[in-house]
Amino acid sequence: MIDEIRTLVTKSSNANEGRCLLREYLQARILETLQTNGAFETWAFVGGTALRFLYGLPRFSEDLDFSLVHAQAEARFLDHLKRIKAMLANEGLDVEIKARPEGMVQSAMVKCSRLLYEVGLSPLASEIISIKVEIDTNPPELAGLETSIVRRHRLLNLLHYDKSSLFAGKLHALLMRTYTKGRDVYDLLWYLSDRNWPEPNLAFLNNALQQTNWNGDIIQKATWRDEIATRLDFLDWPKVLADVQPFIEHPTELALLNKESLLKLLQT
Repeated sequence: MIDEIRTLVTKSSNANEGRCLLREYLQARILETLQTNGAFETWAFVGGTALRFLYGLPRFSEDLDFSLVHAQAEARFLDHLKRIKAMLANEGLDVEIKARPEGMVQSAMVKCSRLLYEVGLSPLASEIISIKVEIDTNPPELAGLETSIVRRHRLLNLLHYDKSSLFAGKLHALLMRTYTKGRDVYDLLWYLSDRNWPEPNLAFLNNALQQTNWNGDIIQKATWRDEIATRLDFLDWPKVLADVQPFIEHPTELALLNKESLLKLLQT
């Protein structure tokens, strides 16, 4: 694995891109292990990393996010983490996993020390690269599901939310997140700029909003764009740009990441 990563990071234009490529490679190997261990019988891949692996979102992502296909499904979270740790250790990595398997959202940090140093991306052997793995074990109802075969570092067969439900999940994050996350806003720009992307799954969105104590009206086809436009007024735009900048493949796109561009897309 380490030799493969060294070859990969030599293609990067700078250390930051090299770190992003390394993390993405580890994400692919974790997804491969989950696939082999049967996770995608009950786990659906969601979030920004899913958009990148499945649809080529041109930004890197830090986390692996999943949702159970329904609340009665078995997560087997600790078992899957055990397999992930064994795979990475067998590849010669110094790996530690800190898990929080309690509650509706189960999460873990997969931490690899020495790896950045060994592939020439850090002068410090103690520096850690980490990936957060998180699964919602009490998902909102009415998400659409699909299975796709993709090739990104490994050949993967992934169960995931369909396009409408992924879009709805991002709108939910934008409406309910209590802090500014620029990656959400960039993803919105990316969604809206694709005229062929389907409308959001509003039944799923409303279920998610109800589950997280939304105090607004039911979101409808005629109103979701207005709700998002209103949310843009409350964003800290310097924080938006600062948050997403390290993860963007094409830095020139940052010039389009502003309220005016998004309002124009929302009106079309």
